[in-house]
Amino acid sequence: MADDERIPTIIADNAHIIYRIHGSVSAAQNSPVSSLKRLVTRTKSAAVREVHAVKGVSFVAYKGEAIGLIGTNGSGKSTLLRAIAGLLPVEPGGAIYAAGQPSLLGVNAALMNDLSGERNVTLGCLAMGMTPAEVKGQVQDIIDFSGINERGDFSSLPMRTYSSGMGARLRFAIAAAKKHDVLLIDEALATGDAKFRKRSEQRVRDLRAEAGTVFLVSHSEQSIRDTCERTIWLESGVIKADGPTEDVMKEYETFVKK
Repeated sequence: MADDERIPTIIADNAHIIYRIHGSVSAAQNSPVSSLKRLVTRTKSAAVREVHAVKGVSFVAYKGEAIGLIGTNGSGKSTLLRAIAGLLPVEPGGAIYAAGQPSLLGVNAALMNDLSGERNVTLGCLAMGMTPAEVKGQVQDIIDFSGINERGDFSSLPMRTYSSGMGARLRFAIAAAKKHDVLLIDEALATGDAKFRKRSEQRVRDLRAEAGTVFLVSHSEQSIRDTCERTIWLESGVIKADGPTEDVMKEYETFVKK
């Protein structure tokens, strides 16, 4: 299908994302005179360090696509996902437009450590906008999908007793229980055994079939190959390649070997 016949869900237009880290300053640097001088000369405080994490990124994502995001550590992948989700601002002059509300799923997605896994499933589903009746019908399926009960009745235990892998699997199972216009997955498929990864990858394919758009950040090249037909390679905040997964993967693997 031609691009003009497809429905865009995410448009990134010259998106720059800059982190500003504020350090300590001396009394002289923080004086009213120094502040006025910086205002007049339009210079920044020496205590503010800027990290230009994403640099002029532009692309269009469409309904039904699963897009892999690859790159070496610190390349800006997770930062870009957070900006797509609306959690980080884009610098003036650029923009990221989204159809609907993108949902970000990461290994650090918030759940309540003092509540049981089952209670977290209920609260998580309600927070995503599901009705109590829908939640009631989904809880057991979500727990079974996550596999947290394979070695005992962990769903009745507080989340603080879970391993990091169990928590990540439960987060993915909760998020994947709902149809999303745009689902952003940050390393969540890297947890669990081969059976869970297979279930997760199938769920990503199901979400695509339901006309959603999925972005997947993963260091597992096999997960990207198995679930994404398109891949964006981000390096030092710049898009190095954007195209069919196998083509981009070959370019990336050649780069990494060098």
